[in-house]
Amino acid sequence: MAAADQSTQPDRVDPVRAQRYPAPHRGPPVTELGAAGLLELCRRHLDPGSQPLVEHASNTNTTVLRVATPSYGPVIIKAHRSLERYANELHAYLHWTSAIPDEVPRLLAHIDEPPTLIVTAVPGSVLTELDLPVEHERAAYEQAGALLAAWHTAQPPTHTVDMTSWLADRGHAWLELATDVLSTGDRNTIRAHLRDLATIRDVPVVPCHLDFTPRNLILAPDATVRLIDFEHARMDLAARDLVRLTDRYWRHRSDLETAFLIAYGPLTDLDRQIIEHCTYLDRLTKAVRATGCHPPLEPNQEPGEHH
Repeated sequence: MAAADQSTQPDRVDPVRAQRYPAPHRGPPVTELGAAGLLELCRRHLDPGSQPLVEHASNTNTTVLRVATPSYGPVIIKAHRSLERYANELHAYLHWTSAIPDEVPRLLAHIDEPPTLIVTAVPGSVLTELDLPVEHERAAYEQAGALLAAWHTAQPPTHTVDMTSWLADRGHAWLELATDVLSTGDRNTIRAHLRDLATIRDVPVVPCHLDFTPRNLILAPDATVRLIDFEHARMDLAARDLVRLTDRYWRHRSDLETAFLIAYGPLTDLDRQIIEHCTYLDRLTKAVRATGCHPPLEPNQEPGEHH
């Protein structure tokens, strides 16, 4: 597909940040657009002939509509309720998707008010929805390993951020909200892992997806695997991108881990330490988020700005 005509594009602005690590947005929703509002945005900013195809199930952070356009074929229009996650995703599209240009949607337009992205729709089905033969499943995970390895090289690594201490501080803030959610024993276990995480020093940060799971991997009819949804993407510890795969998918499927690492590369002992410690952080945040609570961190707090 050809790039969108410049006259139909909204003005481009710099992303909110290149190396900031905001806490989740906790204010009132930025936008409450429904399908009709999304379609109107697509007609106004991309293609006047757009017609609705499928309204995807919304979550607490986004509203998504698949649209048919005469000029670009099927596209996805995605409205964010969080300015921070919109900035994350826009930054990823503008700066990092070029590392794997054929395996991601292509950004066609972005609208800053309301915060909305329009991207090409990639063909295929979400990997979690497919019942594949084992050999096909392993092949898909091997491709996924190659995608993540390339993603982590989309920008040179930096050692200027004390990410492990920042994550530990953030974890302790989440623990303050977990008194009625987790047992004392579980909280003590998590607290010990956060202390150990904070003792790890001088780990570089790289571009990370931070929701790298089969639900964000699309398997096309030609067996190509593609990566979607970059609203959590930011500079972080590379090993954190393996936390959810390790904890939720590989515990009883070591063959999928083996296939993934063929292309991704072997994990070091340090990688596995970070994965273990951050698994407890991930379980903690998942449990607390389920109650609708978030820790009282400053929205733009960066690593090193510890309260």
